[in-house]
Amino acid sequence: MEKNKTILVKGAIINIISKDYEDYISLTDMINPFGDDTIIKNWLRNRNTVEFLGIWEQINNPGFNSVEFDLIKKQTGLNSFVLSVKKWAAATKAVGIFAKAGRYSSGTFAHRDIASEFGSWLCPEFKLYLIKEFQRLKEEENDRLKLDWNLQRTLAKVNYHIHTGAIKEHLIPKELSKLQISFVYANEADLLNVALINLTAKQWREENPGIKGNMEDMATIEQLVVLSNLESINSVLIHEGKTQSERLIRLNRIAITQMKSLFNSKQIKKLK
Repeated sequence: MEKNKTILVKGAIINIISKDYEDYISLTDMINPFGDDTIIKNWLRNRNTVEFLGIWEQINNPGFNSVEFDLIKKQTGLNSFVLSVKKWAAATKAVGIFAKAGRYSSGTFAHRDIASEFGSWLCPEFKLYLIKEFQRLKEEENDRLKLDWNLQRTLAKVNYHIHTGAIKEHLIPKELSKLQISFVYANEADLLNVALINLTAKQWREENPGIKGNMEDMATIEQLVVLSNLESINSVLIHEGKTQSERLIRLNRIAITQMKSLFNSKQIKKLK
């Protein structure tokens, strides 16, 4: 899935496309203050450019056709040598630079590493401002990710109160002692622990005697997300009058399904 962003560099609006969690910067937008597409064509004819593109692809692209790259490199320096972005991509299976057609974002786009190299060739001052604005953009994105994670933590706390409220309403008989009430809460907490990691809190502490803190402190991002979901689901099952054994089986199946899904989630991997 592609996501479009823009930055403003020395009065020029630069489009950035993010796909597969990599950023590609518009070279077409970068040249607007300096001229037309012939600038990109001249840059591509340069032997140093071709060598740089080839090395980048060899490092980052397992499908890169090195044989075709060598044939193209041999032609650099000839007066008749002309290289377009489409020809480069088609011949070598390159992924670092490509031509894109579209209503809102079209032109030549390059991976941020390549765009930075192009900026050096284009204008060192412009490159420095480009890097500065790009870094500002990434810092804003990181701040949003932190906010999303804090929101998940807050959601877990809200779900906890919903969960304990359901326990108090449906599972705690009247006139129980405080000790009995706390035991019921602990029992329900262990229900979630067993559903998620097959251990009670006591069993976890016995297996991890040298670790400070509790299971939640040591939990992975995936486990915290699933635990938050299990709390909400368990409260619904309690309201429905399901027995503890029925809920344990149901929650365990849900935990297995959600953990499998989260382990394959690129969004979760990006948070790590």
